[in-house]
Amino acid sequence: MVSLKKILYFGVCMSAWMITVADYDAPKAENVHWVSLDFKTLLRWTARPSNYTFTVQYSWDDSDWMKSPNCIQISETECDLSSELEALQRAFIADIQTEPADSTDYELDELPHTHSPRFNPYKQNLHPTRTRSKVGRILSDPPHPGHLLFQLLPSGEISAAEFTVEVVEEGRVSVNIKDPLTSFHKYGKQLTIRDILKHDLQYKISYYKSGNTGKRDIRFNSNRGEVSGLDAGQSYCFMVAAFIPSRSKLYQQGAWSIQQCTPGQKNVFQELSIGALVGGLFILVIVLIVIITVTVLCCRRRNRTSQMSQSNTVI
Repeated sequence: MVSLKKILYFGVCMSAWMITVADYDAPKAENVHWVSLDFKTLLRWTARPSNYTFTVQYSWDDSDWMKSPNCIQISETECDLSSELEALQRAFIADIQTEPADSTDYELDELPHTHSPRFNPYKQNLHPTRTRSKVGRILSDPPHPGHLLFQLLPSGEISAAEFTVEVVEEGRVSVNIKDPLTSFHKYGKQLTIRDILKHDLQYKISYYKSGNTGKRDIRFNSNRGEVSGLDAGQSYCFMVAAFIPSRSKLYQQGAWSIQQCTPGQKNVFQELSIGALVGGLFILVIVLIVIITVTVLCCRRRNRTSQMSQSNTVI
């Protein structure tokens, strides 16, 4: 009887120890952060390698938790929540639950889970009440522990727009901008950022005269803007970026586009390359040396002739 009690007691202790070890081995999601570009929203995290999986739940405005259909017991450390976060004006929060890969019975409370920061896809705000005033200092401080975490976010959350520049008349050009596409579709059409942001979307145009360093920035509410007051015959270079004034300053501007320049009327010296200018200058110097040499020789010969004439006259 005593032996049976000892065996049962030993079995209970072993079970408790196994549960404790299992809980200890279960990896916890760390460095949880949101990555959003053109309203395609991903939740990412890091975890040490193991045989465990992850299930992602999300909630908004303190509503009940809902599981993401595509992120149940996944081995990856990334979850695409774009379709679940289609109500872009809400503040979302996600929960990453660690789960065993097999069908072993377990209690959720016994396994680790990690909450994400709150995130508003429309405003691109990450728990603003705590970080809005601190993110700038963290980004400017590479040794800070959170520096790499915020670097994982795209530079603008709105990608670079394509555009064209057309010369309307002397001293005036037209800039035509194409809205970047999003991951959302409606009635068979892929939506652009204009379809989502509507009148809240502006574009910033930065331009400068070719060869100068001074830049000027202007903003337009539409996809087409005209820039006037340019110097006639000069080449100007342009870049554009989406601008959303309703967002906090950190998330207002999208990525800058590739630079495009207008043709200008160049003079002879601008048309020539540096090599051609150096070669021309070298030839000019040689010609001057030849002219000076010939002139000196002619003058000497003339002086000799004059001296000989004077000698003959004296005799």
